[in-house]
Amino acid sequence: MQSSSPTLRAALREWWRDHHDREGFFLALRKLSVELWEFLRDSTPERERQRYGDVDYDWDQGVNTTSAAVGWRSRLLGVLHSPYQPTEPMLFREMVDSLGIDHLQYTFLDLGSGKGRTLLMASEYPFRRVLGVEVLPELNQIAQKNIREFKNDRRKCETVESVCQDARFFQFPDEPLLIYLFNPFLESGLAQVVRNLEQSLQASPRSVIILYHNPLLAYVLDASAAFKKTNSTYQYSVYRNG
Repeated sequence: MQSSSPTLRAALREWWRDHHDREGFFLALRKLSVELWEFLRDSTPERERQRYGDVDYDWDQGVNTTSAAVGWRSRLLGVLHSPYQPTEPMLFREMVDSLGIDHLQYTFLDLGSGKGRTLLMASEYPFRRVLGVEVLPELNQIAQKNIREFKNDRRKCETVESVCQDARFFQFPDEPLLIYLFNPFLESGLAQVVRNLEQSLQASPRSVIILYHNPLLAYVLDASAAFKKTNSTYQYSVYRNG
């Protein structure tokens, strides 16, 4: 399912409403000014080189998953939603291995999957399938290309897909899920996703695990009656239902 790219005006309006309601006019204005200044700094050639970040993974796998070479419009939308940043491979494996689950029983679902690095790494586990949801067409197209070209002897899941859709309105599959979040939403967006997930669980009870990397908005999940935090470090938190 494809969706049109969000407009800058709509993203700015949503960002302002979310922060203004929580922080007030002056703090929201100050934060927006800082975010835009950082965006301009990151647009310089020197910062562009730094955005390549963990390029070793891309070299090893022959893919394109770093935050470099992302168009200015997508980067600015990222400032107003959640800046694209790929997950570090060693940490990803640590997080998934800590769950102690039977991967064959779960579908891996990444909300805000960007260029798809996490999808590629998840395919090294024998999940039922691996699915990513990304709102920006530019990043989703790159993710689809990465999926087609990814070659890895450790790959154990052949069903890997990336769809372009606003994850806030995503209809959750009726199957056990391991949901991965790398802080992809504003507070209002995460709250909406949690409500949608709660409704899905009421309609179809099943096992759902949420692996929340960089859990800046953990209090949103903490407030959910459907989920309980079962593990937490400074880098990630794990929530389970039932």
